[in-house]
Amino acid sequence: MLSTLFPNGGLRHVVAASVSKLRIPRWLVSAAKVHAVLPTDTFVDRHLGQEPAAIEKMLKAVGCSTIDELIDQVIPKSIRLQKRLNLAPPTTESEALEEFKQKVGANKVMKNFIGNGFHDALTPTVILKNVLENPCWVTSYTPYQAEISQGRLEMLLNFQQMIIDMTGLPVSNASLLDQATGAAEALLLSQRVCKKPHKGQRLQFIVSDRCNPQDIAVVQTRATAFDLDVIVADVDKVDFSAYPLLCGVMVGYPDTYGRVQPLDELAKKVHEEKAVLVAIADLIALATLKPPGEMGCDVVLGSSQRFGIPLNFGGPHAGYFATTEALKRQIPGRVIGVSKDARGRTVFRMSLQTREQHIRREKATSNICTSMSLLADLATMFAIYHGPERLTKISHRIHAMAMTLREGLRAMGLKVNEDLVYDTVTIFDVDAKAVMKTAEARGMNLRRVSDSSIAINVGEATTLVDVNGIFLLFGEPACSAEDALEAANIDIPEELKRTSKFLTHEVFNSYHTEHEMERYLYRLVGKDYSLAQGMIPLGSCTMKLNSASELVPVTMPEVCSIHPFAPPEQTEGFLDVFRELSAWLAEVTGFAGTSLQPIGGSQGEYAGLMVIRSYLQSIGEGKRDICLIPVSAHGTNPASAVMAGFRVMTVKCDKRGNVDAKDLESLLKKHGKDVACVMITYPSTHGIFETEVENIVKMIHDAGGQVYLDGANMNAQVGLCRPGDIGADVCHLNLHKTFAIPHGGGGPPSAPICVAKHLVPFLPNHPLIHTGGDKSCGAISGGPFGSSAILPITWMYMRMMGAEGLTLASKMAILSANYIKARLSKYYEIVYTDKNGFVGHEFILDIRPFKKYGIEAEDVAKRLMDYGFHAPTMSFPIANTLMIEPTESESIVELDRFVDAMISIRGEIAEVVDGKADQTDNVLKNSPHTSEDVTDAEWKHPYSREKAVFPLPSLRTNKYWPPINRVDNVYGDRNLFCSCPTWDAYH
Repeated sequence: MLSTLFPNGGLRHVVAASVSKLRIPRWLVSAAKVHAVLPTDTFVDRHLGQEPAAIEKMLKAVGCSTIDELIDQVIPKSIRLQKRLNLAPPTTESEALEEFKQKVGANKVMKNFIGNGFHDALTPTVILKNVLENPCWVTSYTPYQAEISQGRLEMLLNFQQMIIDMTGLPVSNASLLDQATGAAEALLLSQRVCKKPHKGQRLQFIVSDRCNPQDIAVVQTRATAFDLDVIVADVDKVDFSAYPLLCGVMVGYPDTYGRVQPLDELAKKVHEEKAVLVAIADLIALATLKPPGEMGCDVVLGSSQRFGIPLNFGGPHAGYFATTEALKRQIPGRVIGVSKDARGRTVFRMSLQTREQHIRREKATSNICTSMSLLADLATMFAIYHGPERLTKISHRIHAMAMTLREGLRAMGLKVNEDLVYDTVTIFDVDAKAVMKTAEARGMNLRRVSDSSIAINVGEATTLVDVNGIFLLFGEPACSAEDALEAANIDIPEELKRTSKFLTHEVFNSYHTEHEMERYLYRLVGKDYSLAQGMIPLGSCTMKLNSASELVPVTMPEVCSIHPFAPPEQTEGFLDVFRELSAWLAEVTGFAGTSLQPIGGSQGEYAGLMVIRSYLQSIGEGKRDICLIPVSAHGTNPASAVMAGFRVMTVKCDKRGNVDAKDLESLLKKHGKDVACVMITYPSTHGIFETEVENIVKMIHDAGGQVYLDGANMNAQVGLCRPGDIGADVCHLNLHKTFAIPHGGGGPPSAPICVAKHLVPFLPNHPLIHTGGDKSCGAISGGPFGSSAILPITWMYMRMMGAEGLTLASKMAILSANYIKARLSKYYEIVYTDKNGFVGHEFILDIRPFKKYGIEAEDVAKRLMDYGFHAPTMSFPIANTLMIEPTESESIVELDRFVDAMISIRGEIAEVVDGKADQTDNVLKNSPHTSEDVTDAEWKHPYSREKAVFPLPSLRTNKYWPPINRVDNVYGDRNLFCSCPTWDAYH
């Protein structure tokens, strides 16, 4: 098997590495006997789906004798990589895990009292084991197909209800990428709703200087691309009337030092200026503090990290975002709502998907293409498991611990902050350096505010033993923590005390025992479809294997228990992994530098464009503001370009799906002096490798612009060609696609950017941890390295695959796509192929010819559920088509199962076309069919029950049953947004 997987001598790298690890002199080992000592837990052959006989069969179907012959036909020879990637040979699974453990062993797991937006939290084991380590939760896709996503959709609706209840506002989305990017979204919302005439003048947005530094920095970065001035100031002292173009004010509640102040008067003053008040609120604090929504705030946002999510070295953590009714049409991201299925049952669906950026393109109000669904699920499960009473207890305990700490320090004669604080105590007039050094020696991290002041943040994991240990850092304690607790005033003042009830719905009051919680989680996941059930052939989304070995590091204490702002000497293991991963990604793309900070593909696009923008400004070309985007580019590109301050112009494509060089030439001739960049997806979303890509790059460079290459389809490039070699200047990489991070039902995503040498100085930075260059475009997300805790997944993937494995994965992805295309092209039209009749790693199957017979792409998508499949990408990039991508991980058994289903569906379409089946009452229009359908006493359809649910014999022994019938995608649109009444309507 290995000799087949590593052709052209690639096997010798594996053999040499294995023999070296066994410490056997090479001269003692004969070639014939070397196979006897090869390791048995190799990964590459586990990741790739095909056996040698299957590969031979697939090659025969596509008309090629070898894989390399196919690749020569598919990828232009002029851009083919002529050398082996400079990566270490692949390791086995056990070797990679051991190597990773050794690296992160250099991290120091400490007791963290830093705070600053990140806090120690306790993850209930029932959630850890049954969700975070369960592939059915982890490997599902974004819930676009509501019929097979009801479990996740219900939990996301629970999330929205939780946020609505906690914040006191009536509208919530289904999570954002993190707190800092949520703050940036609030900035742009404030701009959009501002009615003040300001033509030629810049609107003003005031941010409290007591917000977290990383939140301030990300807001400042976002503002640079718009006509916005961000003023960082002491909000208590600001005269808002002095800012005639004020559009919004942002404050912390509590602020970065734990201080809590009423917001009623501030809201009144801000509203008098016709501006928006935004509060960044600590979610757990809202269980005991008066909700900002009850004090007049228009937007409340923050992180759900304290709801059972570990520190994760800064991420991933689900952000939340809530608004008033008046602003609900401006809310960014996704909203889950309720609808009806074909049986009239109330069910869930994504209500706000019609405003997503790939549809609205440059008119989108946000470029968000994914969220933090899995993390939002985990946080919601935390709330469900604890319920309102225990959440209140946790919240009150945190406050009581802070007051105990302050009382004990005060008793020692230390000067402490006397304001009302929730969870943080600041000590003044001390030798901060000496105290920090002593604390670190005793296994504790504090927050240095200045040379003479220190802040100490307590959390759910803090104990009285910890408090006693903190007392000892400052000398001889005047009393014990127990005595300090007795003397402390732990009551919250009446004007700030929460009196309104929250989480009153049944779901938050039913599953407080582990037995009941576990059963609820399994009931939900049983309503979903994931890679554990079968292939998810989504074009441009790359639903490949997320191996167990890759996921093991995520829950290691050395990974998930590290604070992002811990001293660098405590995080050397992480930094070593990140340096290595950055170098690998740069090598794979052919670039000079990498930033790991962007979270999500759209944020990677945004970051790359901001780097280009900053570079152009540095060379006096800041006036360039046009971004050219072919219609074959990835759907998020136009919205991301607008978020980076560019004007979008569309480039046409020719009949083969390639960029129309003449149209590009015409646009450059007319607008060349204003062109900042072009955004190319390679291979394109049309499923082909652009034949003129080098010419396109040259034309843009000759015009003075930069080339951004979208890495959404990097799964077809790794080891075969490189964006940097093609001539691109920057690209982003979707680690949740090509590089094996699981989709998690819509997140966590990660999307580093790689750039050419001249752009390295402009890579994203961070206000607290050194990253990026000396001419940085600014901070992009709250964590210095983005979703740090999931980056080890990609490290493991690349380490176990090696150069040969990664290259072969790309080849197998292309072979798998062409195999399905070859088999299906006898039954369906393929929209685009290259001049040789091949496709890349995905292709577009045309359903448009059947529209006149009443058959749409949606009907095929829903019917596939009856056959046990998730639908391909539907109606993107072309309406009424299906974009299919099988990936390299699926076996020929699964590929053939899918092809057989599609051929059978084509026969069902033929019955409608030929008049043998009714155009409105047929298996396609009525799909998916549920077990309830076929057990009804009456069956009123003109086709049999067997045809409905067992269209192929194989389904009798392995049947996935959709839990509901087809969802009405129009019902409920008059009330898209989740609120208590709509939640009640379901339950």
